[in-house]
Amino acid sequence: MFNRKEILRGVLAVAIIIVGITHFIKPEPYVSIVPPQLPHPLELVYISGFFEILGGIGLLIPYVSVAAAWGLIALFIAVFPANINQAVNAIPIEGIPHIPILYWVRLPFQAVLIAWAGWYTKEPDKQPGASFFTRRFAPLLDRN
Repeated sequence: MFNRKEILRGVLAVAIIIVGITHFIKPEPYVSIVPPQLPHPLELVYISGFFEILGGIGLLIPYVSVAAAWGLIALFIAVFPANINQAVNAIPIEGIPHIPILYWVRLPFQAVLIAWAGWYTKEPDKQPGASFFTRRFAPLLDRN
């Protein structure tokens, strides 16, 4: 039976995978908020999208999920300058109501995402599926 923490793991993983996919489908909104001081904004958007997808998938895999969670934390910190740039410069994004105060309200949400991912940086052996992983793959890893 899944508990609330595991349901929220799935929610975070699916949400971050979807956001990562949108970096490839429609990168322009993300490119528009990359700070102008950073080179190659399109490539940075693709890189962040790739790691969002990878982190979301990894979050669902026992024993990989701890590294994935730390990677997502690093990613959330790395993209924060783009969120700041959007707020400071009131950069509109197509399809989202252009209410500049919302860009500022969004900034603290990054801390929520960091804390949410941080929840999964411990105890991979207690995750659903971990016992299956251990029974199935531990003997392969124990071979010398």
